[in-house]
Amino acid sequence: MDFYLDIVSVEKRIFSGLVDRIQVSGSEGEMGIYPGHTQLLSIIKPGVIYIFHKNKTEECLYISGGILEVQPSVVSILADVAIRGIDLDRKRVVKAKKQAEEYFKKETTNVKKDDVLLEISKAIAKLRVLEIMDKFKK
Repeated sequence: MDFYLDIVSVEKRIFSGLVDRIQVSGSEGEMGIYPGHTQLLSIIKPGVIYIFHKNKTEECLYISGGILEVQPSVVSILADVAIRGIDLDRKRVVKAKKQAEEYFKKETTNVKKDDVLLEISKAIAKLRVLEIMDKFKK
């Protein structure tokens, strides 16, 4: 069995197709969505979405957060930002993380600490996607 998955960001459709299952970080923790899953509406935390394809391959994406909707035969993910793991630039992610950490250490910054912590957590999630992609290559 399988179900139809749609992942859409503000900019474009990231993924659309049949999958065996997905794993995503919801507001209450990690969730595995399988065919026949009960209907659900949940907030998604910034992190990794694992997609398990029908041909037994796996893919992972970074998502900045969003909304997950599970219907009987369709799962929709609406995200502010969603990036396929293969499209992430490791150097840019590391640089952004380092920059955010430096802002956080400064006491004279006008930036809210919560916003900086959010940027750091997003960078860490992107790095996690890159690490997973490295494992896929092996």
